[in-house]
Amino acid sequence: MSALVTVENLTRVFDVSKPWLNRVIEGHPKLFLTAVDDVSFSIPKGKTFALVGESGSGKSTIAKMIVGLVRPTSGRIAFDGTDMAGIGTDAASRRLRSRFQMIFQDPYASLNPRMRVGDIIAEPLRTFGLETDRAAVSARVSELLRLVKLDPRDSVKFPHEFSGGQRQRIAIARALAGRPEFIVCDEPTSALDVSVQAQILNLMRDLQEEFGLTYLFISHNLAVVRHMASEVGVLYLGRLVETAPTRQLFAAPSHPYTRMLLESVPDIGMTGRARMPPSGEIPNPINPPAGCHYHPRCPLVREECRRQRPPVVTVGADRVMCFAAGEPR
Repeated sequence: MSALVTVENLTRVFDVSKPWLNRVIEGHPKLFLTAVDDVSFSIPKGKTFALVGESGSGKSTIAKMIVGLVRPTSGRIAFDGTDMAGIGTDAASRRLRSRFQMIFQDPYASLNPRMRVGDIIAEPLRTFGLETDRAAVSARVSELLRLVKLDPRDSVKFPHEFSGGQRQRIAIARALAGRPEFIVCDEPTSALDVSVQAQILNLMRDLQEEFGLTYLFISHNLAVVRHMASEVGVLYLGRLVETAPTRQLFAAPSHPYTRMLLESVPDIGMTGRARMPPSGEIPNPINPPAGCHYHPRCPLVREECRRQRPPVVTVGADRVMCFAAGEPR
């Protein structure tokens, strides 16, 4: 199956230094934070690729680079074979940009409180020149509201008149307005109640099947990822340490960090199975450990882990960055 989105050797470094005068007076050097470190993956058309990892692992930074909100320091992002670094502001570039959209984490911050819902949803239609006639715009807004299970009469209301789940439905309708093929979902249900989360996730699955959408799905909730994703990438301190089909990753994770994440999920069934509790804390991302970033917390650490960056090894359909990959546990 052909890839719709391809990410190759993506890196983003942020300058987190103090202002120049403070550095001169206090004698501090410049400081840099590598938020994303040489990440590569691809997303086939019509599939969902999920990124998981602890806070600060680089998930949202990758999402923002893909949609163009943050520029990569190095690496390549290709959408349907087109290098995103080469697109500009002409009509062809706008048509390309209309093919991907983003759903943000906080439904209370992602909608303009001064705009009516109908205008919020219609904005992509006008921006990308998809509809120009007022009646056609109104009809399309009504159609989109019905798609996300809201009443078309809601178009005259303001965002503060809706609940969190309803606001996220409005954000989904806005994302669909540009008739996209690819949607970046940056923790779209983390701010919602559990029952509302299920409704939004099922809506997203239904829309994916109906329109053949491709998702990049970012979440801390591994149960949600298991429900939504066809493939999962695990990030640790900006590095993609494991990539595997969802079923394989949950059944037999290869990287020790992935196993730690899965062990941290509550055992609802109370099976009594022996579990290894999470150990240690995430190191300072400004000054990460040498070699494998995970080695201070890893139960399988060996000498080369402390000195060298592990290679990416293929184990079946799994790609894992670990010196112990493929060895019997």
